[in-house]
Amino acid sequence: MTSPVSPLPKDQPVQEDGPVPRAVQATLSWYAMALGLPNVLMQLSNIKVGYGVAESRVESGRIDRHPIKRLRTTLTFLAVATHGTSAERAYMREEINRAHRQVVSKPGDKVKYNAFDRELQLWVAACLYKGTEDMITALELTFTDGEWEELYQHSSRLATSLQVPRDLWPADREAFAKYWNDALGALTTDEYTRGFLRDLAGLEFLPGPVSAALGPLSRFITTGFLPQEFRDELGLPWTARSQALFDKFVHASASLNRALPPVARRFPFNVYLWDFRRRMRLGRSVV
Repeated sequence: MTSPVSPLPKDQPVQEDGPVPRAVQATLSWYAMALGLPNVLMQLSNIKVGYGVAESRVESGRIDRHPIKRLRTTLTFLAVATHGTSAERAYMREEINRAHRQVVSKPGDKVKYNAFDRELQLWVAACLYKGTEDMITALELTFTDGEWEELYQHSSRLATSLQVPRDLWPADREAFAKYWNDALGALTTDEYTRGFLRDLAGLEFLPGPVSAALGPLSRFITTGFLPQEFRDELGLPWTARSQALFDKFVHASASLNRALPPVARRFPFNVYLWDFRRRMRLGRSVV
């Protein structure tokens, strides 16, 4: 059964503030930008989310028309959800609510969707958390079992900073694995959303010369970070040679990450979090 499609109230309780665990601090990494587009494709491989984004009437938030602004909004959300105070998360959630009120299917549309559908929001949050796991693995970071679980529990804020009540977030990593595997088995796209997502992977929305120059690399990195189930659903080819090249890219990236000073590793999240707090103080829009 689909969860109610109404926004959480402004005063919806969220987790109390407290020290940000070491494992969570490591997630504010420049490397998240490499996993950004693959994560978008994962989210939009749910056909309802795919149509909601592909047909979105929120012009300023469309990734295919305003990619830089959409990148800023997404990275700001991640920074605030994982490192912000309860008041900051509530402010961010209301900003997202304001944009999501316009994301709803119209009578007669082929696919029905509503951005306040909590099951769809749970899927988006789950993809964001899975992307965090993938990033930690790619950067060759070492966490104890306790740190992994602490990171997972803290990551429930990715859901509650949207429209998802805390009790809908799977109870632990084992429960999340079951949720994730069940969701992979139910992936559904159609010709329209598959085409839209393949175009995103190849940066087809950018001006011709830019797309021609950067598109092949973007498609390679995007496909490399996608689990095989998503590659199969979207019809993105991947070979043993592709995997070997991708493994070299990932290992080189991990080496570069270790060489960077901490402030550089956290860029641009540190800048976006500062900018969010400035906007919040001035009462300016974020989304």
